[in-house]
Amino acid sequence: MSNTGAGAPARLSWQMGELLPAAVFDRLLGPGTRFEMATEVVLGRELPVFVSRASSLRAMLDRAVADRADDVFMVDGERQWSFADAAAQIDTIAALLVDRYGIEPGDRVGIVSANSPEYALVMWAVVSIGAIVASLNGWWTGPELAFGVQLSEPRLITGDERRLARLADGVVPADVPVVTLADLVAAAELGPDPVGGSPERGPVRSGADGGDLAPEVHEDDPAVILFTSGTTGRPKGATLSHRNIINFGDVALLSAQIGAALAPPANPLTTQPASIVASPMFHVSGMLAVFMSGPVMGTKLVFPPPGRWEEETHLRLTEEHGISAWSGVPTQWWRLLRHPDFDSYDLSSLRNVGGGGAPLAPELIRDLTDRLPGVSVGNGYGMSETVGLGTLTGGALLQAVPDSVGPAQAGGEIEIRDAEGNVLLEGEVGEIHLRNASVFLGYWGDDDATAAALDDDRWYRTGDFGHVTGGMLFLDSRVRDLIIRGGENIYPLEIEHRLVAHPDIDDAAVIGVDHEELGQQAKAFVVVRAGADLTAPDVQRWVAEALAAFKVPALVEFRDALPYTDSGKVLKRELGG
Repeated sequence: MSNTGAGAPARLSWQMGELLPAAVFDRLLGPGTRFEMATEVVLGRELPVFVSRASSLRAMLDRAVADRADDVFMVDGERQWSFADAAAQIDTIAALLVDRYGIEPGDRVGIVSANSPEYALVMWAVVSIGAIVASLNGWWTGPELAFGVQLSEPRLITGDERRLARLADGVVPADVPVVTLADLVAAAELGPDPVGGSPERGPVRSGADGGDLAPEVHEDDPAVILFTSGTTGRPKGATLSHRNIINFGDVALLSAQIGAALAPPANPLTTQPASIVASPMFHVSGMLAVFMSGPVMGTKLVFPPPGRWEEETHLRLTEEHGISAWSGVPTQWWRLLRHPDFDSYDLSSLRNVGGGGAPLAPELIRDLTDRLPGVSVGNGYGMSETVGLGTLTGGALLQAVPDSVGPAQAGGEIEIRDAEGNVLLEGEVGEIHLRNASVFLGYWGDDDATAAALDDDRWYRTGDFGHVTGGMLFLDSRVRDLIIRGGENIYPLEIEHRLVAHPDIDDAAVIGVDHEELGQQAKAFVVVRAGADLTAPDVQRWVAEALAAFKVPALVEFRDALPYTDSGKVLKRELGG
């Protein structure tokens, strides 16, 4: 456990177990309990893990079906699935993937789509047969999507019509089928139809006892590839195992039960917990809603209508479905609080508001607690590479220390290190390193990037900078130049590369500037070729042709020259805002 105080090493580890009353510890963490922890070897290194964890994602879903078969799992308008309904439909889709498309364990199935129950059902079907979900970013342009396909090499690509249409001719190999989610699910409902598949694999289910669909799946096998922007400007595929994702769910459920034991809610929830699937399912938060919130927390997942996120829709669905938890990014909370009809909706079912995409401003914490009395506000620190697991804070602790992202979560360790890898002292700023059972396997198809991010002891080098004080982590900067716009990570280099590719742009630099609602937005500084006549809209249109809309600079400033160091690096701090 951590030693704290002046002169102590800048290390954090989970201490809540030591602080619990004996009766609570024995009930939650004692021998034979649901959350008993032990040290086991994980990929060659000893780590704390939960003893009674599920062996695979499908095994975890089967537990949920056994415990709450008739509870609502997903709602989409007038359509509704119980956990038993969803599992049965997942089985039919899994059978189709095996029999018609010949999908085998380890194969990638690329999915590019807006959120939908069909997206969720196919994700579950893929991992149930030991294959890997390649979560292609639904906001990518055609060239970005082509890169994701090239990197992940899927055996099958599915999605909605709008996004599949971005796949240019020649991007997908001729032997890789491309089919809409709607057609895939409809075909599955018609029953087995082997077409060049692998019927010799036998029945998809292992038996009538509700066992795993693919019992050969090991908990450290890959389950999902989440694409995350890298400092090189190219997406990297963070590869998450079944264990990685399952561990997050166990930690989240333990945290919730500890919170309830130490501070019983004044207004306990008497209905099934419910949340809105507002975050894209190709991001870690949206993926976790489908894989964790439902099966582990027993949460009803409500899908909003297709289209952009809207405050009125979010508020209406909260009232209609008794939503108990909001999960999102600060931009959404600001927009909700400022909506003119906010107070006209019945939000009494809400119990928690939280996220982790970006730090929460103290003013936002105050406004949320004032406008939503009795609702617990939480925040944390994590990333795709750790399935969002790292630190967590909320409630009274967040209000008392709003600038901290909290203590380490269960089974996790944090160190602050200098450039040489030495652990610093408390209060000193250095690079944040994380280690827990949710740390990813590596970057798909990129051994160099994996080696740079993971050391031999499976510590993840985050690239973010912070310090440890009083048993909590404080962020000081995020990957130096990283721009966080509404919870979306934007790396300036990618935009800069696009800008200087313009024939009339000689030089360019991009920085993040403060924005009240979004947190930050991108601003471009552009040096135009002599004699050229470019406007700010011209520059923005050029970027928009190749990059996703959220990466297009909101502001453009023209300069005669950019400031450089003697070594040839742009002095971004001199550009200001």
